[in-house]
Amino acid sequence: MAIVTLSGQIGTNAREVGRLAAERLGIDYVDQEILVEAARDLGVPMESIVTHDERTEGLGERLAHMLRHFLERSAAAGAADPMLGGAGGLDVMLSRSYAEAAADDEEVSDDEYIQALANIVQDIADHDNVLIIGRGSQVVLRDHPNATHVLLVGPEELRVANIAQRDGISAEEAERILQSQGKGRVSFHEKFFKINVDEPSHYHLTLNVGRLTQDQMASIIASTAQIPNA
Repeated sequence: MAIVTLSGQIGTNAREVGRLAAERLGIDYVDQEILVEAARDLGVPMESIVTHDERTEGLGERLAHMLRHFLERSAAAGAADPMLGGAGGLDVMLSRSYAEAAADDEEVSDDEYIQALANIVQDIADHDNVLIIGRGSQVVLRDHPNATHVLLVGPEELRVANIAQRDGISAEEAERILQSQGKGRVSFHEKFFKINVDEPSHYHLTLNVGRLTQDQMASIIASTAQIPNA
């Protein structure tokens, strides 16, 4: 079993690198958007879900079943929190940005939110060969014997340029996005996990996107993840 967690500074194109690494390892790739889509699909008959290929279909079904079981366990345990009251609440919870999650919220307690998120990440790791993007997965799975934890960093000017190119916006707007989302990412990990998210000691690998291509980083990640007890 190969499990990889990938955390990246804003603008390091972590999703693109993660997809390449997952392809090289032959494992599933899960990020926030995929989890939100799976939560939305809980109320849709499985046969009606449109998928791109057989592999994606298998992942979608597994995630939907896993999230459904999570909600059933929460209900059986008497979870009354509105954020966990059903597929709609789970959809909302999973779609929160780092900044939104780190902000004070009267509707959901910090303990309930982070316990729910940690349980979902753990469930994914328990059932799949998988690469997981962010959401504190490097902390939740820090003691998992088969997990490899990776951090992507890079010079700010390059990360601003990446955001501008990705979103088709000016460098000034990209800089604002980088600062805002970067602050949210840092605050999220400080609030819920009490860590400096960019501290290298939390990871097996720290890769500089200013020094390596996406293909090179994906190859390094894949090679490291295949080393026993990496």
